[in-house]
Amino acid sequence: MPRLNPTVEQAFAAVRVCQLLSNYSRNIYLFRYDDTREIIYVIAGTEVDPEQIQIEIYTSGLWRSINNET
Repeated sequence: MPRLNPTVEQAFAAVRVCQLLSNYSRNIYLFRYDDTREIIYVIAGTEVDPEQIQIEIYTSGLWRSINNET
């Protein structure tokens, strides 16, 4: 059965990731917990820079950028 809420490690990692993005003046456009895959997704960017930063945060608290991956 999928977890309905993120883990504590995941929640703390999400705060750190969002703080990091904020420190670099990146607007957060999407913050979503996918309870099927148990992953937090964050999409951020700026108004002048069309490139978005896409991040997945896993239950362990580890995260990775998923930009430009095929």
